[in-house]
Amino acid sequence: MIVTPARLPVIIKLLDKEYFRPRWAPRYEPVEELVYTILSQNTSDVNSERALASLKAAFPRWRDLAAADEADIAAAIRHGGLADTKAAYIRHTLSGLLDEQGDLSLSFLRDMDDAEAISYLTRFNGVGVKTASCVLLFAFGRSVMPVDTHVYRVSLRLDFIGEDTSRDEAHRLLKAITPPEDIFSFHINLVSHGRKICKAGRPLCGECVIEALCPASLAYEEIWGREETKGS
Repeated sequence: MIVTPARLPVIIKLLDKEYFRPRWAPRYEPVEELVYTILSQNTSDVNSERALASLKAAFPRWRDLAAADEADIAAAIRHGGLADTKAAYIRHTLSGLLDEQGDLSLSFLRDMDDAEAISYLTRFNGVGVKTASCVLLFAFGRSVMPVDTHVYRVSLRLDFIGEDTSRDEAHRLLKAITPPEDIFSFHINLVSHGRKICKAGRPLCGECVIEALCPASLAYEEIWGREETKGS
């Protein structure tokens, strides 16, 4: 049985106050969300959005994109990084969906539970658990926790996952401990916190609103270590 850490509700509230408490609304329709998330792999949001806009200008219909030559797709998304690889992923995924479903819609995922939907989407090359989870969270409002590099790093420092926890396992563990109504905001704010404060190389612990609740910080050690000493 997985138990929610007592610190988690406080951390969620502090991050909501520091950043904002976002309300869910679909970012893109499901197929566009899938394409965007593939484009976002290993690049910035700005580059991802530029690549998506360029791709839609070159291929106004998803059917055109599914039938396009990979070199032409790569040319349209060149400034997004890893263009050749992502072009292959996008074409393979869209053509596969078209062959299997007869159209380019992901509406059938509404009839699947989260595990089934993730299992279906991850059958396509380039669609991992994080990408599938982004589609379910951002396009369908499902209570799943996509784990990118920021979410993974911050969660590791907070001791919500262990050093030996894989990225795929982290999705399951973080979903299990987070109340469904908090998953969307917690995901957004973990990403923001990882980018602005809890950075990979030099985390800005002195500016962190959850420093006293983070086992990786000296403040936590000073406060909770002292409390443990008192109780011994």
